[in-house]
Amino acid sequence: MTWRPANPVRHELLEAHWPTEAEAARALLFQPLRVGPLTLEQRTWVPAMVPWRATEDGFVTRENLDWYRRFAAGRPGAIVVEATGVRDIPSGPLLRIGHDRFLPGLSELVETVRRASAGHTRLLIQIIDFLAIKRRPEKAQFFARFFALHESHRRALAAATEDESWLTVDEEQVRARLANAPDELLAQVLSERELESLHMGYRERVTDTHLAHIRELPQVLPEIFAAAAWRARAAGFDGVELHYAHAYTMASFLSARNNRTDGYGGARENRVRLPLEVYESVRARVGRDYCVGVRFLGDEVIAGGSRIEDAVYFGREFARAGFDYLSLSKGGKFEDAQQPKVGQAAYPYTGESGYECMPTVISDEQGPFGRNVPLAAAIKHAINEDGRATPIVATGGITTFEQAESILQRNEADIIGMARQALADPDWFLKVRRGRGREVRRCTYTNYCEALDQAHKQVTCKLWDRTELDEPDVALSTDGRRRLLAPAWRVDE
Repeated sequence: MTWRPANPVRHELLEAHWPTEAEAARALLFQPLRVGPLTLEQRTWVPAMVPWRATEDGFVTRENLDWYRRFAAGRPGAIVVEATGVRDIPSGPLLRIGHDRFLPGLSELVETVRRASAGHTRLLIQIIDFLAIKRRPEKAQFFARFFALHESHRRALAAATEDESWLTVDEEQVRARLANAPDELLAQVLSERELESLHMGYRERVTDTHLAHIRELPQVLPEIFAAAAWRARAAGFDGVELHYAHAYTMASFLSARNNRTDGYGGARENRVRLPLEVYESVRARVGRDYCVGVRFLGDEVIAGGSRIEDAVYFGREFARAGFDYLSLSKGGKFEDAQQPKVGQAAYPYTGESGYECMPTVISDEQGPFGRNVPLAAAIKHAINEDGRATPIVATGGITTFEQAESILQRNEADIIGMARQALADPDWFLKVRRGRGREVRRCTYTNYCEALDQAHKQVTCKLWDRTELDEPDVALSTDGRRRLLAPAWRVDE
């Protein structure tokens, strides 16, 4: 189950009036733009999406190469490769960049995109750090293996049951009693974090400074990110995007819920401290002639979280520090995630904040289209008022040419990002640029793709993954039921 707005309204797709080839050529959307040391041929952008195609050890696979080759064939201005782990630790079928052994595959990925786009598309890679999150345990397993029994638990149990024998009985008896206790009793005995670990699965926070490895994050992360960025440059990527958004480590340092007392939490200037130190370390390693951008949140959409006022402050600080672009997102947090099934981990896109990150056509009165644009606009205007022109990437429910062009014309953003629409039709950019927008396969914004991501299945689009399955050499999903790539756009060059 995922969160849905109260009194939902089903919205129709936006009406589309596609430009002629001549009109497209004059549009801002298809004009070049300088982004730090890079020049984009057009102001179109495919944001990072995790397709679940890497090996369990984080290596690039043939399926990864095919995935990015297919997007590159549409020749957007830039593609950002999926969130790629900066540490050399297990993370399942997600790409990693925490060791030199990953470089050959990443280099091949770069060359694949260059060939497929004929050199027209710039390629960046998003790098990310994340903390531990465990699967939701069975109740008996939790109390047998993961629960640390303290005297305070005995006292609480004795008080709640009015039975002082719990103060002295064997530990296994206490564990057995709790394993069979109703939720009302557990709420009186366990701490808030213990209840969360039982009901949601254990999750580390940046505020867990009683743990040495969490306490030391400000000392170790700048070098880890810098080393990853250096590898990105060595592999041939045109730039690197620091992932400071959603449910992960750097976003958690920026969060208003970060109350660390070591100078890296509390006030905004302390919460932005580590993100800026990571950036400076990255910049020192890769140089001023390499593109370094950031993805961060315009609104966390959680109780006690950061809002647009925080994001404007962070955006100003990032621009002042020298980031080459700022890419805006919204929500996607663990704090309001829905309870996972036993044996599964919490997924940070199932609560209200997750909905706001990827809204669907079943929405409130505002609807799902361009919902994040006001956040991007507020940050852009603040930065421009400071006398800086750092490009802003707007994303979220942008699907038609008119919608994208009007955002640029109104000076609400500088670059238009399309994730779900690009997945539905990787050729959107080429079709519209050639005056053939009527042939665009329109995303229906029902989040079929997001449901696959939530299940850690290879991500595809329902609009094409069951078509032409008998096509020669078609690549199929592991269950053999879905094609992994959109059919080629057959058009005379």
